[in-house]
Amino acid sequence: MTKNPILDELHAVRERLLADAGGTLDALVDRLQAEEQQSDRPRFKPRRKRCAGAVKSGEFEVENLSSPPGDL
Repeated sequence: MTKNPILDELHAVRERLLADAGGTLDALVDRLQAEEQQSDRPRFKPRRKRCAGAVKSGEFEVENLSSPPGDL
């Protein structure tokens, strides 16, 4: 197995962050959220999309289009 120095560094940083936060992911997330609240940086606020009718099931938009009128 070959060593990747970039991944090794990322893993080391992850281990250090977890250790500094008490060893749990929940504690790390709590710490990062508290730091985010105290910073002056703009925060991402996701928009909630409201459903305006029946949920469409098609994966692609074209699958959710109405059928064309039949020949008369």
